[in-house]
Amino acid sequence: MKQITMILALIFICSIFPLKILTAEEMTALKILQYTDEIRVPKKDYRVTARIISKKPGKEDKIAVYEIWMKGKDKTIIKTLEPAMDKGTSLLMLRYDLWAFLQNISKPLRISLQQRLFGEAANGDIARANFSGDYDPVLKDTVIIKGKEFYILELTAKDERVTYHKVNLWVMKDTYYPLKGDFYAFSGKLLKTCYYTKYEMLLDKMRPTRLVLDNPLVDGQKTIIDYSNMALDDFPDRVFTTNYLKKLKY
Repeated sequence: MKQITMILALIFICSIFPLKILTAEEMTALKILQYTDEIRVPKKDYRVTARIISKKPGKEDKIAVYEIWMKGKDKTIIKTLEPAMDKGTSLLMLRYDLWAFLQNISKPLRISLQQRLFGEAANGDIARANFSGDYDPVLKDTVIIKGKEFYILELTAKDERVTYHKVNLWVMKDTYYPLKGDFYAFSGKLLKTCYYTKYEMLLDKMRPTRLVLDNPLVDGQKTIIDYSNMALDDFPDRVFTTNYLKKLKY
């Protein structure tokens, strides 16, 4: 009698809160994306240096350097080291919320992940790297490029606060290495194409240490992000607060 009662109760609960049954394709797409995330960034807390070069046709290159602290998937601090005029500017990300602290302003300013940080790089390109948490993936196709097989994933944003509305991501089938991504605005406009290159052994995995962001509207206009000095760390939670931004040392 108890078993019948429990079964009836489960049927009632499921009728109110229907379970989403993932198809084989959806499960595969999600797994591919999760494996790719593990290639792009470590699972554990870490710090890394990002050197960004902005290139525009006919103009001198501009360079910025940042130190990035990441705790879990939803907490990030970005410290601006160069250029000298911006040194001391800090960014704090908590989930989808982002604040900027400038040395000459007493209170942090609320900004968005979509805003441009430097060159073609948006705040979210540096602050947030959680594709599998931020997007719903669908496996659209597989293609052969130079004898290698690649998955093509279409990622759709779960929340409008993320950096991009949609991403088309090419992932190598054998290794789950990302090859490139096309990033789209909520309007459907192609904002940039990112190439993941220069794979090196970092924290026991081969990871892309260079990202090349191409502007689709201006030939030769691009931004190069080089990552170095990646190391595991154990950051206390109190560091990731707006009050702590003022205490950061440079």
